[in-house]
Amino acid sequence: MRRFFRSSPEKAIRAVCKGRLANYLSQDAIDEVYQAFVFAEKNHRGQTRKSGEQYIHHPIEVAATLAELQMDSRTLIASLLHDVIEDTPATKEEVTEKFGADIALLVDGVSKIGQIRFDSKEQAEAENFRKMIMAMSRDVRVMIIKLADRLHNMRTLDIMRAEKQKRISKQTLEVYAPIAERLGLYHWARELQDLCFLYLYPKRHSALSKAIEQRQGNRKLVVEKLKESVSLTLNGAGLEDFKVKGRQKSVFSIYKKMKKKQRTFDELFDIYGFRIIVQSVDECYRVLGIVHNAYKPIPGRFADYIAIPKANGYQSLHTVVFGPLGDNIEVQIRTRRMDQIAEAGVAAHWVYKSDGESHDTSNHLARQWLLDLLDPAHQTENAVEFLEHLKTDLYPDEVYVFTPQGDIKKMPRGATALDFAYAVHTDVGNHCTGARINKSLATLPSVLHNGDSVEIITSKGSWPTTAWLNYAVTAKARTHIRNYLKQQTEEDALRLGKRLLAGATKQRLFGRRKIPSNVQAALLDEFGLENWSQLLVDIGLGRRLPDLVARQIAQLTEEKVEGRVIGQEALVIRGSEGLLVTYSKCCSPVPGDSIIGSFTAGHGLAVHTADCPNMSDLRKQPENFLLVDWDESIDQSFNAKLRVKLNHITGAFAEVAIAIAENGSNINHVDVHEGSESVRQMDFLVDVKNRKQLAKIIKAIYRSPTVSKVTRHKG
Repeated sequence: MRRFFRSSPEKAIRAVCKGRLANYLSQDAIDEVYQAFVFAEKNHRGQTRKSGEQYIHHPIEVAATLAELQMDSRTLIASLLHDVIEDTPATKEEVTEKFGADIALLVDGVSKIGQIRFDSKEQAEAENFRKMIMAMSRDVRVMIIKLADRLHNMRTLDIMRAEKQKRISKQTLEVYAPIAERLGLYHWARELQDLCFLYLYPKRHSALSKAIEQRQGNRKLVVEKLKESVSLTLNGAGLEDFKVKGRQKSVFSIYKKMKKKQRTFDELFDIYGFRIIVQSVDECYRVLGIVHNAYKPIPGRFADYIAIPKANGYQSLHTVVFGPLGDNIEVQIRTRRMDQIAEAGVAAHWVYKSDGESHDTSNHLARQWLLDLLDPAHQTENAVEFLEHLKTDLYPDEVYVFTPQGDIKKMPRGATALDFAYAVHTDVGNHCTGARINKSLATLPSVLHNGDSVEIITSKGSWPTTAWLNYAVTAKARTHIRNYLKQQTEEDALRLGKRLLAGATKQRLFGRRKIPSNVQAALLDEFGLENWSQLLVDIGLGRRLPDLVARQIAQLTEEKVEGRVIGQEALVIRGSEGLLVTYSKCCSPVPGDSIIGSFTAGHGLAVHTADCPNMSDLRKQPENFLLVDWDESIDQSFNAKLRVKLNHITGAFAEVAIAIAENGSNINHVDVHEGSESVRQMDFLVDVKNRKQLAKIIKAIYRSPTVSKVTRHKG
């Protein structure tokens, strides 16, 4: 694993320069790389790794790995310096002066976060990822260097204790390997996955590796014969300039397939594949026809990534055929250029001049992914939430759907019509009400499939709700929904907090509602808040109790209140308070009920019926309660629960449903409980305007001869 471990750093770097770099860089560029090594070695001198080797061997290994991809000299220089700013006395200004601003930016982008203090390791790692993605958006080479750095760390992970091996492997498998895959660096991704598998599940890795080795021994000649057979078939069809490569799937990919298909290793047949490389796109399709004519294709196992490339620019034809020896054979057909991109991904887009400088010619696919990813990054302050978005967007499988104009949209597998709406535009997402999928009406939670044509239906009166988070899959959709709800919640909290504090200060200050500016300033200073709106939002969210705040205001005013408080005034519920006033599901209060409010930190005010069974424990904390009452003009629907016992005969349910409908109500939900053979108990959740309408519905249900009992259900 450690190629240059036994060599001195000097010999190691010269081996890289004379070997790999001499194949594609000019001597001037190689000299610059060597000067970066001299600077790095001087600054890292005296530092060692856990293994005992000199630290400088690590950046040399990273540079050597990047040289395999024939990365430009500036990337190699940055890779040699990637730890000097954080781990040595060298400064960013010093790096800029010696090697240029572009190198300093690359090094700064790759450097770990060490100076910032975080509440937890999870937060620190999440913030680290966010900063890497930000730097990567400016120059994708930042992530290529970081991946090479992680690859060498994984190759030398055996020296770490088991707990750290598992933690680093889990992080690598969840984020770094998928990023490598997303950037088209499949060779690195496969190696990272296999190494993670080795440390996370050593026994499974060992058993599967042995099984593969045994089968490989038995089938090595078989693979060669198949390769020869495919070559003869293509020659016979008149093709001359082509290459056929046989390959075996990685240990981790075989393990994933076993888990996905719930099969043992012996039940898997398509662990071998062939790659056919030709000169042109036309020949790709011609070869596909030849292969399908010679070997029967497996239905549903063909994918055309040439006509519709993957998000990272990967192009190839994929098919699975039934081989002559009874095995399923995976065949990939591509041009030489496609093969180069498939092996090196984004790195293959760099074109080199003799002076070693590089120019990104077709990096827009990777950049577009980054811009999409950074859309939520700019809008969420929570780094852990951003990491969740990142993992969601790294979902490897994709579906391709069409807009009404015929444009293709790539979506993660499992994405819904709601995700598609936000992919079109944020305003479309925020105002969507439904969709037409393949010209048929569909709901927002409808899952999209390859080839679907999707049209979004919008309405100015539609806005996101918390329920949307249950079926939004993409990071973009989830972030915009959360941001809207957060903004809406703060606006609701501000209005509610203003009303609550006004009522509380009216009691404490004998009707005086206006709070002097000097008192406001003193109170904000005491609470450590920047402005009055923040205090009102805290009150509305239930983080601060209005009566306690009013008491402090009273103490700060010139008009001292000596322990006297006039009768508490109830907060009037208008039904338009928004997200911060909720009607508890345990008792389902409706206008006309005697009600009471309960504060919950961060969630505002919950309204219960005064006789709610769940209020007995809460009454032990009277400071969390607030007197509330219904506004006389309130006009909206509320949920009420009815428990009905009825005879189990044909038409009984229909009679109850008709009674509810005839009294102007809708049934939102029904639960059926098991009872005796002749009697069933059913719980109905119905819409009512007030207690009076609820009483009418109960009486109407009672009139049905099939009903033995009906009660309003609480608790």
